[in-house]
Amino acid sequence: MAHIAMVSIPAPGHVNPSLEIIRELVARGHRVTYANDPLFAGTVGSAGAELVPYDTTLPVHGGDDAWGGDAIDALRLFLDDAIAMLPQLRAAYENDRPDLFLYDIAGAPARILGAQWGIPAVQLSPTYVAWEGYEDDMRETTDAMQADPRGAEMYRVEREWLAANGQPPVEGWMGRPERSIVLIPRALQPNADRVGPQYTFVGPCLAPRPEQGEWTRPAGAEKVLLVSLGSAFTDHPDFYRRCIAAFGDLPGWHVVLQIGKHVDPAVLGDLPESVEVHSWVPQLAILEQADAFLTHAGMGGSSEGLWTGTPMIAAPQAVDQFGNADALVAAGVARRVESDTVTADELRAALLEITGSAEVAARSAEIRTELREQGGTARAVELIERELSSRPLGAASRG
Repeated sequence: MAHIAMVSIPAPGHVNPSLEIIRELVARGHRVTYANDPLFAGTVGSAGAELVPYDTTLPVHGGDDAWGGDAIDALRLFLDDAIAMLPQLRAAYENDRPDLFLYDIAGAPARILGAQWGIPAVQLSPTYVAWEGYEDDMRETTDAMQADPRGAEMYRVEREWLAANGQPPVEGWMGRPERSIVLIPRALQPNADRVGPQYTFVGPCLAPRPEQGEWTRPAGAEKVLLVSLGSAFTDHPDFYRRCIAAFGDLPGWHVVLQIGKHVDPAVLGDLPESVEVHSWVPQLAILEQADAFLTHAGMGGSSEGLWTGTPMIAAPQAVDQFGNADALVAAGVARRVESDTVTADELRAALLEITGSAEVAARSAEIRTELREQGGTARAVELIERELSSRPLGAASRG
C-alpha cells in the first residue's frame, strides 16, 4: 500500500474536516504520516496516522487576542508559518518520501515539495475555493491590501519565497491548487457555477465521534436548541446572557449552551433548569438530536448544521463567518443576526420563525439528502486512490 503524507496546521478548523479521510485511508492499509505541531499529536494518533512534528509559529497557545488584527495580519501569520514549515518538512521527508501529499489550504509547503520531488499533491479544502474570475472579482480588496505597506511587504515576501522554491509567478498561486477535494457543502461555495474542474465537491466527511462523548436529549425536552460560537472566538459572556434571557423560559425548549474556555459560568448568573452550560460539547452528537442551532457560522459549524438538516440562526463574528451566514440565509435554512447588537427578544423571534417555517424545514431536509449523495469520506478516498493508481508506489523514494 501507499505512503500518504498529510500536511496541516494546529487548528481544529483545519484538521477536523479531513480527519475521517485519514482514518479511512489507514483502515484501507495505507501508511499515513501527518505533519503538524505536537499540540495535535493526540488527534493525529486517534485517526491512526503517524505524527511528523513541526514547530508552528502560529499563536496557538494564546487567546483570541493573539489572532487579533485585520486580514493582512492574519494572512501574514499563515505565510510566516508556511515559510517556517517548509525546511522542517523537507528534513522530515527527505529520506522518507511519500507516494502522495495531501495538504490543507494552509499546508502549501507540501505542494512545493511535491513539485520539487515529482510527487503528486492534492489539496483537501475545508473551506470555499477560488472560482473562475476570482482574482478580478477580488481586485478592489487586493489592491487595497497592496496599497498598505504591510500588505505590500507580505506580497513581496510571498513572491520571493515562491520564486526561490521554483514556483511560477502565478497570481493567487496559494489559492490555485492543481487538484483539490472540497470538503464543504456546495451551498456554502460562492459562485459555485464558476468553480473549475480541478475542484471536486464531496461534502462534509463526518462520522460518529464516540471519543468526544455522548449527549442524551432530556426526557422532558420537547425541542432542543444548541448555542455554540465554535472553538476560537468564544469570549462573549454578554451574548450568552442574552441567549439565556431569550430562550431560558421558552416553553418546551431545552438549551445546550457552549461557552468555551474563556468564560466563567458564574458570570452568567442564575440559570433556568432548561439551560445546561458547558465549556465544550460533542457538537455533532447534539445536532443529530437538535431542533435548532445558533451558530457563529464558522465553516465547521455551518457544514455540520447542513449535514444534520438543523435550522440555524447565524451570528457571525469574524473572517469567513459573515459570508457563510449570508450563504445559509440564501440557501433558505437560516436567519442572520448581529451578535453585538441583537436583543433577547430578537433572538427569540428568530428561533420561533425558523422552527415554525415549513419552507426552512423542507430546504434543510433537502440539503441534508444532497450532502449524503455527494459521497463524503468514501468519495474522497476513491479520488485519492485514483491519484495513487497513476503512479508506481515507491517512485518518490527512487526519485
